[in-house]
Amino acid sequence: MIKSFSSQPFAGQKPGTSGLRKKVREFAQPGYSENFIQAIFDTVERPDASTIVIGGDGRFHNRTVIQQGLRIAAANGYSRALVGRGGILSTPAASHVIRKYGASGGLILSASHNPGGPDGDFGIKYNVANGGPAPEAVTEAIHARTQTIDRWLAVEAEDIDLDTIGSTQVGEMQVEVIDPVADYANLMEELFDFAAIREAVSNGLTMSFDAMHAVTGPYAAEILEGRLGFAPGTVRNGTPLEDFGGHHPDPNLVHARELYDRMMADDAPDFGAASDGDGDRNLIIGRGIFVTPSDSLAMLAAQAHRAPGYAGGLSGIARSMPTSAAADRVAEELDIPAWETPTGWKFFGSLLDAGKATICGEESAGTGSDHVREKDGLWAVLLWLNILAVTGKSVAEIAEDHWRKFGRNYYARHDYEGIDTEIAQSMMHDLVASLGDLSGRTFGTLTISAADQFDYTDPVDGSVSRNQGVRIFFEGGARIVFRLSGTGTEGATLRIYLERYEPPTGKLDAEVQPMLAELAAAAGELTDLVARTGRKQPDVIT
Repeated sequence: MIKSFSSQPFAGQKPGTSGLRKKVREFAQPGYSENFIQAIFDTVERPDASTIVIGGDGRFHNRTVIQQGLRIAAANGYSRALVGRGGILSTPAASHVIRKYGASGGLILSASHNPGGPDGDFGIKYNVANGGPAPEAVTEAIHARTQTIDRWLAVEAEDIDLDTIGSTQVGEMQVEVIDPVADYANLMEELFDFAAIREAVSNGLTMSFDAMHAVTGPYAAEILEGRLGFAPGTVRNGTPLEDFGGHHPDPNLVHARELYDRMMADDAPDFGAASDGDGDRNLIIGRGIFVTPSDSLAMLAAQAHRAPGYAGGLSGIARSMPTSAAADRVAEELDIPAWETPTGWKFFGSLLDAGKATICGEESAGTGSDHVREKDGLWAVLLWLNILAVTGKSVAEIAEDHWRKFGRNYYARHDYEGIDTEIAQSMMHDLVASLGDLSGRTFGTLTISAADQFDYTDPVDGSVSRNQGVRIFFEGGARIVFRLSGTGTEGATLRIYLERYEPPTGKLDAEVQPMLAELAAAAGELTDLVARTGRKQPDVIT
């Protein structure tokens, strides 16, 4: 029986670049999650007898929302739902399931790399039939519906057993609890030379993978230890926990410090990697060397032909605007297009669907390809392993060879988290107002050559996205990018991206932060950062 529950709008249910993210206490309000899910189902287009995919990263409140989401989906006419066992589906695995089984879309329950637990964060993101995040036109329509919604629908049904694979009924809808790992692991085996990696492992290749008590633990254990033969214990923190063990599941040099320290030790394994809360980001570290996400994108693109899935070459490389231009130089060498998009994986979707790009990446530790429509942490790890196995080189040797050929983009992102929202917005407003007067201004040895706000016109569908970040260009190829992030849940996060290019004949082995110190000082002066925020240092440097 379908029941209608009267409701009223909740303020602030506007999806960001990766869905709606709020504190658990907000989602736990009666009707809050139900309103948002109903608004999605009221908005999105789908054929009759559609399939919906539901799963998440296992964080606190996941199971509660999955059960209610199933009842709402059944009331809204879905004929089938696919749910990961235990409520678990990594974001890239969910994208693959949507695509493989012809679902009309999916609900991915995650706040990605944000902390979990009762006092942590939660999120709901809708992915469309191509497996990718809903485009802006869809998320805007969902937001509009949240502002007028007055009821949500659900069938009367008991909670289902999420921990046992099999089929059951919720109202008239068939619910299938599926193995969350098998389909994804099989896809990875199609793309990469598992035989070559297994041989390298048998010959002594070692690694350490930190799953951060997040969703990739079961995937990494099955693939790395089960199928590739790495020693038991290679996957650390491999059990997904509702609060991620009390840690912040963000694979950066602050929150994955234990892995970094291990990889810098004299007895480090050959390769180190980590992934985040929902499995779509990655951290790559070789023995004694950290590879920035921007460099990792460029190096993977340059070496991708060594994996069976990419032996035929790439159709193009896409990167988000704040990501360094290192990948552009690879695209030029390969004589393929290089696309620069706003931040947000959804902007890559049309390029991938149209065959204009094969590999995509963001400086925020996301890389992926056209195998799904999401960034994919384990995919990047496996491509690195494929390259190491086939070339017989170390991570450091791959990086050094790359820089000698293409030059090096020294790069860092400085995050200032939890800034008062009004202060952050005022600071950006004043920076934008000054853009027309910046050309020719000097900061030490730096001279500004141009400054603008980044606007993007999608080359496939013609959609326009404006005001996607402030860019400051300097003579000689350096640049600073300023952007307010949409992935936090409290206050505002100001991200400052610093980039300086050294040609193949330049300084390729210097320390990163000293090379960027002059740019960091210029960024502070341009925004009057210390005076306006009281922050003398960023919270996180990536």
